[in-house]
Amino acid sequence: MKKFLLSIFFAQILFFGIASAAYETLPIIYKPIEWTENRERLIKEYALEHYGFSATSIIPRAVVVHWTAIDSFEATYNYFYNEEFTSGIDAGTLNVASHFIVDKDGTIYRLTPENALNRHAIGYNWCAIGIENVGGVDGKEDLTLEQLEANINLIRYLCEGYPTIEYVFGHYQQVEARASGLYIENVPDYFAGKTDPGPKFMKALRDNLEGDGLKFF
Repeated sequence: MKKFLLSIFFAQILFFGIASAAYETLPIIYKPIEWTENRERLIKEYALEHYGFSATSIIPRAVVVHWTAIDSFEATYNYFYNEEFTSGIDAGTLNVASHFIVDKDGTIYRLTPENALNRHAIGYNWCAIGIENVGGVDGKEDLTLEQLEANINLIRYLCEGYPTIEYVFGHYQQVEARASGLYIENVPDYFAGKTDPGPKFMKALRDNLEGDGLKFF
């Protein structure tokens, strides 16, 4: 029954859209991750290795939408919090992090400044803002209606603040998005296949935001 209701909902927004909140005053909870001179050093090292220049900030050109594959905000936040990986082949390098996390109830958390260079999408970190959505454990397309509305309003909010943003794509669309000309990666064979945040969620975003002049894949 729940699946049936979700199908009806996504069909409805295709025709009617979601009424946008007053995103000029979009409620965002600022919950910063660890940020010291060490993180800035790690960001510069990452940018130099992967993009050929040293930087800690970006001029946003795209928004990349993700799911966490972790079933709680707290666990995701804790995973992103540390400045560097402490184990594995990436030990000592910049930890993964996204600019925003959207919880299942639609609450938006900002982890870093919007123009920070974060490690969330191979080839696009130098120019992309990342939005993580809690959910997607075991690849299940279970993002909520509240998350959808929050993403729509957040992306509109970001586009108002950064008119340089042209593209919106899901992490799983990273190869197709190379047509944007934004992809840069200097490390050979550095790639990871992704499925997030699922085609259903991205289709709903596209149906609601394409009229805003944004480009999708």
